[in-house]
Amino acid sequence: MPRQVVIIGDGTFPETEYPRYLIRTADFIICCDGALKKFLRHSKAIFGEQRLPDLVTGDMDSLSESMKKRYKDLIVKVDEQEHNDQTKAFRWAIGNIEDISVIHILGATGEREDHTIGNISLLMEYAKTYDLEGMGITVEMVSDHSTIFAVTDSFEMDCGTGRKISIMTPDNSLRIKSEGLEWPLDEVVFDNWWKATLNRATQDTVRLTFSHRSTALIILN
Repeated sequence: MPRQVVIIGDGTFPETEYPRYLIRTADFIICCDGALKKFLRHSKAIFGEQRLPDLVTGDMDSLSESMKKRYKDLIVKVDEQEHNDQTKAFRWAIGNIEDISVIHILGATGEREDHTIGNISLLMEYAKTYDLEGMGITVEMVSDHSTIFAVTDSFEMDCGTGRKISIMTPDNSLRIKSEGLEWPLDEVVFDNWWKATLNRATQDTVRLTFSHRSTALIILN
């Protein structure tokens, strides 16, 4: 059976129903280091009873010694500093959980802007490094305000008329032809991240055609 994985970062814990629904219905929940404390505070409101995550991973620099001792059976400590805790959790999930259909990353934004920008940009790194499409895995970052995902080529999405959409890419040579957006992207030069933000869907299905294979972020509000 396809499995849904939720990774919870130590940013702003979601308060709205949709991301909490993702937590409630997940098959496997991973907390990144200090996110364990926030999960424990909110789990009763989400599940109706106190619950534990399935795994806690990271370098464990945000948990007290007493918490590390109390929850030692859940902890997989990863000391290396070449990757942040979100990526450590993502790599663990990809390498250890079979039949993943979707990974939702929550709590990755808010509180610190440097962490927010870094975590969002990692979605493109995951898309480039792993053949997620070939693996049949969808990766989305979800907050109370947005759903963010990376794409690596032309695609279409059913997002609903009126949905707010932003497209960002670090590739200033990329050109994108669009169908179904209020402000077409055909003439946009992506020399700054704001260039294709604050757009809106004029039909249920939006189509984006890339000039060449590249990486971009799609942000739905």
